[in-house]
Amino acid sequence: MSKLDGYTIVFDLDGTLVDTAPDLIRATNHALASIELGPANQSRLRDSISFGARTMIVEALAFHGQVRTEAEIDELHRLFISHYEANIAHSSRPYNDAVNTLQSLRRAGARLAICTNKREHLARALVTALCIDGYFDAIAGIATFTVSKPHPDHIRGTVRLAGGDPCRAIMVGDSENDVVAARAAGVPVIGFLCGYSDTPMQELRPDAVFKHYFELESVIGSLLDRNKDRFPH
Repeated sequence: MSKLDGYTIVFDLDGTLVDTAPDLIRATNHALASIELGPANQSRLRDSISFGARTMIVEALAFHGQVRTEAEIDELHRLFISHYEANIAHSSRPYNDAVNTLQSLRRAGARLAICTNKREHLARALVTALCIDGYFDAIAGIATFTVSKPHPDHIRGTVRLAGGDPCRAIMVGDSENDVVAARAAGVPVIGFLCGYSDTPMQELRPDAVFKHYFELESVIGSLLDRNKDRFPH
């Protein structure tokens, strides 16, 4: 029996499984163009991705020294979502070896799930467009439950939706939201070093880290072996 039998591996989506930054930044700049503003700084926008589209818009406006009313931001957000939904996988791609790793984790007996602060219908549209939707037992977005990350019940609810037990789950993410939510849920968390966090992942002190997806299954195994009492097989 594999040590992953009965475990649910929960992945964040943007900046963890899929490099979505190019399409999210393009949608932000599309919204800016509607009010005759040029593109915003890509690095600044990338760092705000984990906080959602509205934050990206606010950061883009701040880059131009602009402050707009809530109603104006609502309209920019509407334009963002419309453009993004129509171009959701134009340049977005799974990270190198991510798909092979999903296949290997499934073969090892793990359930797989996505827990994202993206709208659920957009998350589903993205993974379907990328032909990876079949790997997941559950996909939970920002409004799937009454709470979202960093609230721990977003992770717990996702695990249960996948048919798993939160006491036998692992979170994989790239941001402070992922680490904070997992800690509060009592779920070990593995940090992806190549994501969109505006704080270096090591400073967030996850249980383990990885840089390349071909490392992840081994990192999970080592984490379980080091913490046999806390994370029973």
